[in-house]
Amino acid sequence: MPSLRSMCVLALLLSVLSSPNTRAGEHPWTEVRSPNFRVLTDGSAGEGRRVAREFEQMRAVFAMAFPKMRLETGAPLIIFAPRDEYSMKAMAPAFWKPSGTKPAGLFQKRWERQYAVVRLDQDLPGKYNVVYHEYVHSLLHANFRWLPTWLDEGLADFYGSTRFEQTKMYVGAPSTRVYHLKGATLIKLDELISENPWRKFRNDDRQIDLFYSESWALVHYMIFGPEMEQGKKLEKFFTKLEEREDQKKAFQEVFGNFKDMEDSLAAYVTKFTFGSYVLQNPPQINEKDFPSRLTTLVETRAELGTYRLFCHNLDEARPLIDEALREDGNLALAHETLGFIHFTDGKDEEARSEFSKAYAADSHRYLSLYYSTMLSPLAKSTADPDVLSFRSAMYDALKANPAFAPAFVALARVMARQGNYPNALSLARRAESLEPSRPGYHLFVGRILHALGRDEEAVKEATFVGERWRGPDQDEALELWNNIPAEKRPPDTFDVPEIFPGTQTTQGTLLSVNCDEKEKITSLTIQNSDGNLTFRSTRSHLIGYADSIWFGSDHFTPCYHTDGLRAVVRYKPATEKEATNEWVELELREDLPAPPDKVAPAANAKN
Repeated sequence: MPSLRSMCVLALLLSVLSSPNTRAGEHPWTEVRSPNFRVLTDGSAGEGRRVAREFEQMRAVFAMAFPKMRLETGAPLIIFAPRDEYSMKAMAPAFWKPSGTKPAGLFQKRWERQYAVVRLDQDLPGKYNVVYHEYVHSLLHANFRWLPTWLDEGLADFYGSTRFEQTKMYVGAPSTRVYHLKGATLIKLDELISENPWRKFRNDDRQIDLFYSESWALVHYMIFGPEMEQGKKLEKFFTKLEEREDQKKAFQEVFGNFKDMEDSLAAYVTKFTFGSYVLQNPPQINEKDFPSRLTTLVETRAELGTYRLFCHNLDEARPLIDEALREDGNLALAHETLGFIHFTDGKDEEARSEFSKAYAADSHRYLSLYYSTMLSPLAKSTADPDVLSFRSAMYDALKANPAFAPAFVALARVMARQGNYPNALSLARRAESLEPSRPGYHLFVGRILHALGRDEEAVKEATFVGERWRGPDQDEALELWNNIPAEKRPPDTFDVPEIFPGTQTTQGTLLSVNCDEKEKITSLTIQNSDGNLTFRSTRSHLIGYADSIWFGSDHFTPCYHTDGLRAVVRYKPATEKEATNEWVELELREDLPAPPDKVAPAANAKN
């Protein structure tokens, strides 16, 4: 369940170089296409090909190291390669404020698109490691249901430190983190593998950095260390995690007791040199064969405007998109992006119109088809012809992008509404397999299993999420757990820490939300069996929402498209001084639609 606390995660690498240049978007950029990537650059075509080749090499590392890994995600990756600091500044101006940093590389992972941005004048060893680190995360999260933080970060650092040459890749090249380990007292392994560093070492940057460094070293040791069987033991550990075995138990079964591993790791990090292995480029990676073309100025503006949209910089996106459409009224990307701008503003009819224009201009625009359909009456109609039309649209979207999980969720909800839970389960499982790291998809499957009476399996889904995630995801897991009869679940539940002491909780259907100009909720009203309840807000609070809500995190705002959802509200009760309850956390959920012969009970709960 995403939180508004982290709307656009950026991977940063600092730079101190600068050079004057023209503003990004004033001249057309060059597009380079490799077998699996698309690069847009205001540098030369040759420089764009080099960037594409390095990303192809990184992808090839995983193709060779993990033959069964899925390397295509539901969010296509677009790579921007600005030629210098000035172009980079035009793309990410927020980082050039007086107190800001000057990034040489950014990676922005969204649900619907991913962006990598790398400065061409920063092509020095290690400069793009953070970008590759985040790209590795995106591949890992597309293939594994859950990874403990140390392993997630350790693998990302291990592979993100790969060194590239024209025809070779050096995998396992030492990370710069090795210098942070010299003379350091390592974190105990049973603590390292079970902790989240941002919670455990909050505001202690040294310990957080040590956590990352030791995680890299541990993964490196598990691959190159003696008696590690060249990474085979790590593969066994992976398998046990995927089979949902307790992590500490699996660790000791595969690697032995913690003390011996600690001693071995401590000796390993004092080595003068670290091993790596060399891979040759596969035949298809020949950058001379990558085609290129000079895009039009209109296309460049639309691409840059879309990038700004997905970073939630609507004020910067609007003029670029408006200008592009003035010059080319049939440009599909510009219509799609304008549709998202209208959607964010709550102008649904205008948004639907723009999405329809985009899809009419380019039938590969699956996002436009999906959004125009979800905004249409088809999305809520129970009439058989409308249901058929809705399903047809979703399958057409999946033809264009078979890995687009939200379409499978939408189809599963239609099946559930018709009472066809077996088909709903099959479709939900498909979404779960495409986005295995989204806890809400596991809970969506769990709710369908519960509806089918398969409570033993539903409990496993609730437990899996509840033991591994915190916050709104864990709350949603606990709710599923409590909905299952006590005789069909284990006696002990997972531990849920109290985050908001002194508050009460209620839930009901969200009737209305009032927002100020900065899109912060000032008040909200819900309805339950007690009637209508209104809550005020005087400061920023936590908002979480289920992964299965159809428009997802890329375009979520609490001010629009939330009416009718089930709201769980944690609040401070009204007092003599304050006549209205003050909410401190809002969680939004979407229940399975009730089949025609059933009526869903009114939601109401207090504690």
